[in-house]
Amino acid sequence: MPQTLLVGRSEVEAWLNRWTEINGNINKILPSPRSENRGNGEINAEITAYSFDRVVVTDSAAIAQFLIANNFHFENNCAVLSITGYPENIFNTVLEMLRRNPELKVYAIHDASPRGVALVNYLRTNPNWFSASTATIYDLGLIPRQVIKNPKLFMGNSQESAQEGRRLGPEIRSSLSAEEVTWLESGNFVELESFSPRKLLQIITQGIALSRSSIDSEAVTNLNYDDGDTYSSVGIFLVDSFG
Repeated sequence: MPQTLLVGRSEVEAWLNRWTEINGNINKILPSPRSENRGNGEINAEITAYSFDRVVVTDSAAIAQFLIANNFHFENNCAVLSITGYPENIFNTVLEMLRRNPELKVYAIHDASPRGVALVNYLRTNPNWFSASTATIYDLGLIPRQVIKNPKLFMGNSQESAQEGRRLGPEIRSSLSAEEVTWLESGNFVELESFSPRKLLQIITQGIALSRSSIDSEAVTNLNYDDGDTYSSVGIFLVDSFG
């Protein structure tokens, strides 16, 4: 059942701003990804020396920022980008490097939402991403069937999400059950922030390890298909559990 926050984001931000005015900045609270992007205008020349065989692509800048701030990219030897273009100062450079790698593995991380469930299809079909690539794409994000009957997760609801759910194309609906489609069209969603930072890092790390251990693992469902595009050979796999 959808839940409502008793305290809104604006109220929390007002309290936090007042607290920092009196006590100073809180070092472990990340700034807005947008403001952070504005503060970094130079590209480290060493970035082009790296060769990434893996990339994590998130559906929000906030999750990408969180992963990078926790050194996820170093510990897992992978690039981290958001579908929205974060981190802005190195985004184009890193993406171009990734597209040149014929052995690239892509890990999609997303909310259980209309935008989230559409992420893999967007990565596979968009020419600015991997439509002309031999990359293998793994869906490690939240999907509705993982959260519909989980009372421990915070379920949101909005008219905007309902409208986006009703606009989902047939290529996305075909991978969902009727119950999942109805859930999305009703405006429901569950965000990755429903998990604690430690748990979220653990889940994503384990998902990547699972995909690397064996392509035949029972926990990975092969969704590879041929769309008739002779220039693209993108394999898509779904990890059918989250946490």
